[in-house]
Amino acid sequence: MKNIRHLLSIVMITLIVAMAAGTVVEKFRGSEFALSHVYGSWWFVTLWALVALGLIIMMIQRKSWKKPVVCALHSSILLILLGALLTMLTGDHGEITLKPGVPNHQYSIEKHGDSRTGELPFSLTLDRFEIETYPGSHSPMDYVSYLQINDKGNNTDAKISMNHILKYRHYRFYQSDYDEEGNSVLAVAHDPWGVGVTYAGYILLFIAIIGMIFDKKGPFRTLLKQAASKAAIILAFLSLGTILPAVAGKPDVLPRESADKMGQMYVMYKGRVCPLQTLAKDFTTKLYGSAHYRGYTPEQVLSGWLFYSEQWKNEPMIKIKGSEAREKLGIDGKYARLTDFSDIYGENKLDATIKSLPMGDPRRKSFNAANEKYQLINMLYNGQLMRMFPHADSLKEITWYAQNDELPLNITDEEYLFIRKQLSLCQEYVVKRDFESLNKVLDKTKIYQEKYSLGQVEPKAQYNAERLYNRLTAGRWLAMVNITLGLICFAAALICIGKGRKLYKPIRIGATLWMVLLCAFLATLFILRWIVGGHVPMAGSFDSMNLLALSVGIITLCMRNKYEMALPAGLLITGFVLLVQMMGGANPPVTHLMPVLTSPLLSLHVTVIMIAYALLFFIMLNGISAVFVRLTNADNTSYIERLQQISMVMLYPAVALLAAGIFVGAVWANISWGDYWSWDPKEVWALITLLVYAMPLHKSVWTSFNKPMFFHIYSILAFLSVIITYFGVNIILGGMHSYA
Repeated sequence: MKNIRHLLSIVMITLIVAMAAGTVVEKFRGSEFALSHVYGSWWFVTLWALVALGLIIMMIQRKSWKKPVVCALHSSILLILLGALLTMLTGDHGEITLKPGVPNHQYSIEKHGDSRTGELPFSLTLDRFEIETYPGSHSPMDYVSYLQINDKGNNTDAKISMNHILKYRHYRFYQSDYDEEGNSVLAVAHDPWGVGVTYAGYILLFIAIIGMIFDKKGPFRTLLKQAASKAAIILAFLSLGTILPAVAGKPDVLPRESADKMGQMYVMYKGRVCPLQTLAKDFTTKLYGSAHYRGYTPEQVLSGWLFYSEQWKNEPMIKIKGSEAREKLGIDGKYARLTDFSDIYGENKLDATIKSLPMGDPRRKSFNAANEKYQLINMLYNGQLMRMFPHADSLKEITWYAQNDELPLNITDEEYLFIRKQLSLCQEYVVKRDFESLNKVLDKTKIYQEKYSLGQVEPKAQYNAERLYNRLTAGRWLAMVNITLGLICFAAALICIGKGRKLYKPIRIGATLWMVLLCAFLATLFILRWIVGGHVPMAGSFDSMNLLALSVGIITLCMRNKYEMALPAGLLITGFVLLVQMMGGANPPVTHLMPVLTSPLLSLHVTVIMIAYALLFFIMLNGISAVFVRLTNADNTSYIERLQQISMVMLYPAVALLAAGIFVGAVWANISWGDYWSWDPKEVWALITLLVYAMPLHKSVWTSFNKPMFFHIYSILAFLSVIITYFGVNIILGGMHSYA
């Protein structure tokens, strides 16, 4: 038994190291190289076979069949591994290119670096390929192939689009790509055995997870009873400070009422029609790093650049990252003026530098980021940014034009004059400071937009939701308030623990009320983004961090009575999550998603993963608390043991949710792309995280986890895998799951 345990430990560690190394190999050598030399290699398959063998031996030695839940859990893992092996041995994935009117029954297969041709037992003929666009724009919404299946003389019509696959005789076809000649490229998946066995493993896994949570005699319910009334976390974090900018003479902008009316107009932005307020908000955030500047609203900032350009050219509000870019522009601090970008000849200082740097030079990133902001202002000045004027052609298809665009020949004189003269008329009233007349022009512009767009603008509810969302989105201050309150609660909790009493009632009530308000605020943002985007907002880094903060807040409120330090921990965690959200996303534009990203499976996948991460975050903080207590009061072993009990109570649902999230994601990927596991870096690190956190649940196998301090230190180090899974993949490793 002991030898098997040691062998299994070595194999598990080797497997985790191999998978981690594989993600690094993929970063530098590409996915095909990593698949053929790491994930598809004989030694990697052997490692998994040894895991399966060790699992079978342990099940036999421990007579797992006497414990149905444990037996089902471990059997599901064996089924999943068997399914993966069958997919590897019998499954094929490739591509087929269909030309209009030309039957084709051959598809190309790339497997572990080798290429070969596969034969379909039927032929496919493309009738036509279409690109469907969003109403009122030319942005692609879906790609659709209309084709015929010829099977032994019988013809069947079929349609394939994104998230609408074709299943025929154990083959699945997915819309993958197209070319300029009108040919359609389909992904082909043929896996008659692996998918069924793998899905059976997933189903058995879900049943086992439910059984594990509700088994009255199981370890989770036993721990839950033991820890129901225990105290918990002690945290120690340093406060982060903010520096307020000095107030100097402020440049001119439109009055708030006029700027608000300007924001109420429509604009074609990022492939969709939205309030101009959204463009103004993203414009300000892009330049300055925040949606507000010196007390001005985003609409006022945009109006300043538009109507008071001479003043704003000398305003130091363009945030520049990178010392090289700052040095090239000749600035000392973080912010540049527009005039800093031009040399004595009026040329852009960054152009020659960017052209001279090799493509792989890391300095290009900071130079390109600075140049992008400069070009954004130029787009505003030359009229490319504000496509505000809709025009319907003879087929009633709407195109939105900017003032200086080349207009169609069949446009009416009324439309032509309004498009060409609207901005000039606004500028005239601004110079005269006749803001009453300006407001009338802005109101008439919106009426014009609604009339000539033939009603193809946002529905009123969606429009109002977007404007409310733009006003509600908070800045960095919200994160800092949370962190500050968390530190206050933490200090008070230390005092109370020293006195052997509960957290002071006024502090507990105040912190609870704040957390309720915060959860309500985050939930409101979530709902508004759902209404505005037309999809559940979970696909980007900003959305996922918002959901993580909301999940932590809800968990905190649920645990505050039984978990003495839940409030300090919850406030600090949500504060840091919101801070990362503001630093990383700064509120990106709300745009339509690809059809594959609107699947309800994606929503479920992200939700359970985020809740699992929140629980693992609490466990990590418990570990920090235990180390802190050990260093300051080594005799308080009972408290350290209670912290371990509480962590174990959270670890069971965390691992269960993490496993469920991973495999729901696999089902979603299989439905969308025909491949439930592609060894993408995010998938690999999620699997590593699952294995790392599953080990402490097997304390009878790895007995070191029975030692409280070993468990706590392990939980701190284990959280590094979560950090790499979320941030490391996004920032460093890349892959199809990385967020832009």
